[in-house]
Amino acid sequence: MENVQTKKIVLVTGGTGFLGVHTVLQLLQQGYEVKTTLRSLAKKDSIIKALEEGGITDFSHLSFIEADLTSDTNWDEAVKGCDYVLHVASPFPAQDPKDENELIIPAKDGALRVLKASRDAGVKRVVLTSSFAAVGYSKDIEDHVFTEEDWTDVNVELPAYIKSKTLAEKTAWEFIEKEGNGLELSVINPVGIFGPAIGGITSASLDIAVSGILNGILEYTPAFTMGVVDVRDVADIHIKAMLNPKASGQRFIATSEGVMSFYDVAELFKKERPQYTENIQKLEPIGQEFYKEMSNQKAKILLNWNPRSREEALLAGADSLMKS
Repeated sequence: MENVQTKKIVLVTGGTGFLGVHTVLQLLQQGYEVKTTLRSLAKKDSIIKALEEGGITDFSHLSFIEADLTSDTNWDEAVKGCDYVLHVASPFPAQDPKDENELIIPAKDGALRVLKASRDAGVKRVVLTSSFAAVGYSKDIEDHVFTEEDWTDVNVELPAYIKSKTLAEKTAWEFIEKEGNGLELSVINPVGIFGPAIGGITSASLDIAVSGILNGILEYTPAFTMGVVDVRDVADIHIKAMLNPKASGQRFIATSEGVMSFYDVAELFKKERPQYTENIQKLEPIGQEFYKEMSNQKAKILLNWNPRSREEALLAGADSLMKS
């Protein structure tokens, strides 16, 4: 019997990324026709290798378009015929640039390019990957539980990445309100994304927190706690937000229950994966730890989303890195 989703066409931007490739994988597994953009078609083989590792053997339902968020070229072609667009692509710098606009302008302009092209092509809904960075980075109120009602205040001093994510999301909502012309928008705000790397495609979170700890690069634990979420669950919440009628006009925090410090992560690895931990440093804390708490109730209730535990996400990440 032909899968009911076969006729639906979904564009995933940034298929070479950690979240992008997992999202493409799940859509193909569910029977969608998938298009994905990449900055250079030379990177196509890295996506195919990762998808093969994920179990895909038939690539006839996947097509590639060369498109860059900093240029108008090919975006009309990318969205043509699509029912849905998952705008996952986003630059995540290893360090903050000297000029914050190096990040802010591509993030804002890229979101607008994708939204305008989607509107003009008659796409039903765009799901935009924002970040918890756009939710919880300007309030430091004791015992405050962050929800989707919270916004990071861009008028306080912020790292460029956090500011860029906040401004890009605000720009997207403004566009939908003023110029969307019926295009629907849902936004996902993930915390630190972990879980298994496929085809050697990793993320900044995995490289810093998992590799950094296991390889003994980190000697100190930063004085903050972080939310943790598995990449497989972030891909899943994008698809759920794409399909659920109630998700239009909504934003969703994507996080497992609870938070962890880097020290907690190191202790988890020592307890559950002692075979990996010969290089782990003692991890002295820098400064007093501050604690952020966030709620995933909206996604659980509205989208029936049930994420894996933070421990499972981190251990899956460690296992995939140590195998590679």
